[in-house]
Amino acid sequence: MTTWKEALREGAVSGSLASILSAAYLAWSGSRRGDIAAPVNAVSHWFFGDRALRQDEPSVMYTLTGYLTHHAAAVMWGVLHAKAWGARERAKKPLPAALGAVAASGVACFVDYQLTPKRLTPGFEHRLGRPEMANVYAFFAVGLMIGSMAMRKR
Repeated sequence: MTTWKEALREGAVSGSLASILSAAYLAWSGSRRGDIAAPVNAVSHWFFGDRALRQDEPSVMYTLTGYLTHHAAAVMWGVLHAKAWGARERAKKPLPAALGAVAASGVACFVDYQLTPKRLTPGFEHRLGRPEMANVYAFFAVGLMIGSMAMRKR
């Protein structure tokens, strides 16, 4: 069984990678639509309300708050993934690690859009289409997998 200390360490790394990769995809998707910061800004709607959903330009207020919120949530999911999956021997192999990360990302998506009140959803669903949203969670899973495998090899 993975201890909470180990899960926190692994989750900080894997969640950070998941955050960076998925936020990079959010920015790339936004740039394809003409507003690079819009999907990240939308994440800050839990704090700033609908103004954040309409904010297109990069700003310290919306973009930084959106990214920090996204990052904190990604680290939380990274910790939960590490706690649930980290002690399994097969989690060190690429295919099972990928499947575990995809499962964690799927659970995160389900919680984000089925169990979370509208005010606390990620927000980027207001700025992206469904295929792009699926890709956000795919990049999230890749970050979890890479980070977890790197930490387990230590």
